[in-house]
Amino acid sequence: MKHTAKRLASFLAGVAFATAAIAETELTVYTAVEAEDLARYAETFNQSHPDIKINWVRDSTGIITAKLLAERDNPQADVIWGLAATSLLLLKSEGMLEPYAPAGVENLDPKFVDGDTPPAWVGMDAWVAAVCYNTVEAEKLGLTPPTSWKDLTDPMYAGHVIMPNPNSSGTGFLDVSSWLQLFGEEGGWEYMDALHENIARYTHSGSKPCKLAASGEIPIGISFAFRGAKSKADGAPLEIIVPSEGVGWDMEATAIVAGTANLEAAQTLVDFTVTKEANEMYNTGYAVVAYPGIAKPVEHFPEGLLDAMIENDFEFAANNRAAILEEWQRRYDGKSEPKS
Repeated sequence: MKHTAKRLASFLAGVAFATAAIAETELTVYTAVEAEDLARYAETFNQSHPDIKINWVRDSTGIITAKLLAERDNPQADVIWGLAATSLLLLKSEGMLEPYAPAGVENLDPKFVDGDTPPAWVGMDAWVAAVCYNTVEAEKLGLTPPTSWKDLTDPMYAGHVIMPNPNSSGTGFLDVSSWLQLFGEEGGWEYMDALHENIARYTHSGSKPCKLAASGEIPIGISFAFRGAKSKADGAPLEIIVPSEGVGWDMEATAIVAGTANLEAAQTLVDFTVTKEANEMYNTGYAVVAYPGIAKPVEHFPEGLLDAMIENDFEFAANNRAAILEEWQRRYDGKSEPKS
């Protein structure tokens, strides 16, 4: 009996230790998701997985991508949850992602899933470029609304346009990449040279140009459509313009970092990221999500935006990312605002 009791005590101690160990699983998760959404993401995940604690490391797309590349030989992240697909394609090509097919991945729209089996990354949502135009400020300045990207090079807009720096911002990069695809390499840089003449400054955040237009600090902010719709819903005098040539877009996606010591917990998190519940959660911040039939109509979302999304060549964007950013930096960085 004594031995049995001892064995039982030992077994229970082991269970307690294992339970404690499970309860203390922590994941370092790198993300470029808007900071205001992170607590909600973790809270929703923890409702079904209270045993896994998420430690967020959040910055804009370019900075998180550079951080991951710098840490290639000594990875600090377990999971990437919410980073541009163009960045994940780059990390995949460097062998930095752990392929994994999350449970239920077959429910997603195939264009949101890496083509390899098992996939190296899975998509969450898409964000789409648009122009935020403050009608009140524009009227004061005697401006007429642009209808195309090319219109923004008109001298009447000189000093009245703000856009994101593509080295820091995923929104900035999708703009630049889309212009190079729409206008060709030579035409794309010629377009950006002309646009640069009218730029007041480049921000380090993709949502900031629209927020600045919403507050009236600048009449025109090149940003993404959902941010504009949100600001308009809050009462800002904005028109959200879909340029006639078509608009760039990128998707946010999730992946496991190769070499993580917490693979099982990382897989549990990635399983959650493709669920219906997770996609409903993404839909409060993004109008286009990976799970078909989930997205609800967004108030003030501009007509025809989804039809205007270009056939985006993600491979082109990922493979040429470093060269594009270097050239952009060389030509235009003089108007970038200081990094905070």
